[in-house]
Amino acid sequence: MKRTTWIILAVVAVVALLGFSTYNSLARAEQEVAARWANVETQYQRRADLIPNLVNTVKGYAKHEQQTLEEVVAARAAATSVGSADFAKYVEAQQGVTAALGRLIAISESYPDLKANQNFLELQAQLEGTENRIAVARNEYNEAVKAFNIKTVTFPSNIIAKLFGYTSKSLFTASPSSEQAPVVAF
Repeated sequence: MKRTTWIILAVVAVVALLGFSTYNSLARAEQEVAARWANVETQYQRRADLIPNLVNTVKGYAKHEQQTLEEVVAARAAATSVGSADFAKYVEAQQGVTAALGRLIAISESYPDLKANQNFLELQAQLEGTENRIAVARNEYNEAVKAFNIKTVTFPSNIIAKLFGYTSKSLFTASPSSEQAPVVAF
C-alpha cells in the first residue's frame, strides 16, 4: 500500500507540475500576444500622428513656394502692364519684380531644387517607412498568435487551456478594402 501511495503521489505531483508549467506557458504566450498587438497599435498611432504633421509641413512649404511664384508672376504682369511713359509707376513695378525675384532667388539658393520636391519625397519615404513598421508589427503579432494558438490546440496544453478558459486568438488579416491603395490628398 505504501508503494502504491507513493506512485500515485508521484504521478499527481508530475501532473500538477506539468499543469502549472503549461498554465504559466499559456499565460506568458497570451501576454506576448497582447504586447505584440500593442506594438501594432503603437505603429498605427505613429502613422496617425505622422501623416497629418508631414502633410501640413509639405503643404506649408509648397504654399510658401507657390506664394513666391505667384508674387513673381503678379509682379511681372504688373510691370508689363505699366508702360515706360509713366516712369515712377514703371520703376515701382520693376522694383516689385526685383523684390519678388529676390525672394525666389533666395529660395533657389537655399534650396537649389526648390525643396518642395524633396519634401514630397520625404513624405513618401516617411509614409513608406511607417507602413513597413506596421507590416513588421502585424507579422510579429501573427507569430505570437500562432505560438499561442498552437499551445491552445495541442495536447496536453489544450486540456489546461480549456480548464482555464484560454481560447485561440485571431490572426491579423487584411480587410477586403485593403486591396485599394490609400489616398493621400493635398
